[in-house]
Amino acid sequence: MGRCWKPRRQLRIVNISLWCSVQIVKATTRYETWLAKYTFIVRADLNLKHQRMAADPFSFLRATFYRWVQTWPTICERLTEAPRVLAVGDLHLENFGTWRDLEGRLIWGVNDFDEAFPLPYTNDLVRLATGVVLARETNRVAMHPADASDAILAGYAESLKARGKPFVLEEHHHWLRELALNALRDPVRFWKNIDMLRPVRQPIANSAIKALEALMPAHDLDYRVVRRVAGIGSLGRPRLVALAEWGGARLAREAKALLPSACVWQAGGSSARTYYSALIERAVRVPDPFVAVRRRWIVRRLAPDCSRIELTMLPKMRDEAKLLYAMGWETANVHLATKGVRKRILLDLRRRPRRWLDQAARQMADAIHRDWQAWRKTR
Repeated sequence: MGRCWKPRRQLRIVNISLWCSVQIVKATTRYETWLAKYTFIVRADLNLKHQRMAADPFSFLRATFYRWVQTWPTICERLTEAPRVLAVGDLHLENFGTWRDLEGRLIWGVNDFDEAFPLPYTNDLVRLATGVVLARETNRVAMHPADASDAILAGYAESLKARGKPFVLEEHHHWLRELALNALRDPVRFWKNIDMLRPVRQPIANSAIKALEALMPAHDLDYRVVRRVAGIGSLGRPRLVALAEWGGARLAREAKALLPSACVWQAGGSSARTYYSALIERAVRVPDPFVAVRRRWIVRRLAPDCSRIELTMLPKMRDEAKLLYAMGWETANVHLATKGVRKRILLDLRRRPRRWLDQAARQMADAIHRDWQAWRKTR
């Protein structure tokens, strides 16, 4: 019996590996073909995305929301019955950043809604907690996943009870302000990196030009347009930056192609509807006056103090429990964009078994590991 079992077990592992390889390659090809129906695909950036997907499981998570929408409903089937909200969709640990409001105050919160879509509220929480499990493997996070899930849930529930409150980093949240200021890019280095961006060689869509010009501080400014490569999940989509001088200093405005959520692709639909504007307008947040949706483009200001915060930018000595609590709170701020759902979510949370978030995150992390390992073998 022992002699027969080992080969069979090895055969089963090989079969699972082959199946995963086929599934992730198939999903990636189908999704990218679907994307090309909505926008021009930058092939060089797409190739870079494929490379970064192979780097580590956390990077793979960030790059493959299209695969998440396939696997999450099956692995976490019971969580799909939770109350639905206008969700971030591809929420993760590096989907938070800073911006300046109309008063010039520094604001912190979720700053990427490319994949916004009506989903069970549990989707965003599980995805955020899954990111902790995966980030811990590469020492981006030191906190135990179970404790991290508890912190996220505590912040989320407290925010719902309080009907939310945005993070204005002036008179309050001094600890978060210190983290954010530590992470803000040095202006000299920031503009040096901007100067290294390459000019756009392909014809620029008129809609992109109009979108960029609409966010300029004055009409008839002389500017040049360069191509920017940033992020992971959005690599392959056109991303343009207009550079100009105004008032004796430099400025930058970015236009990124806005496409339907991968949820539309998974459902087999062809709708061009997006939910980016709805979320930034309805969520409990202090708006960024330099973010706008112009037709099929997301336009925003680029500056050292207006950026996404990567985990590697944060100081090693930080209170991770406090930070994850804040991320949970901010997630509820976003979900409160959906009217009338607050009490239903709180009731649903009370009915959930203990450790449900930690268990779901670990299950999703295992699934992502399998896909990531399969993807690496195709490189």
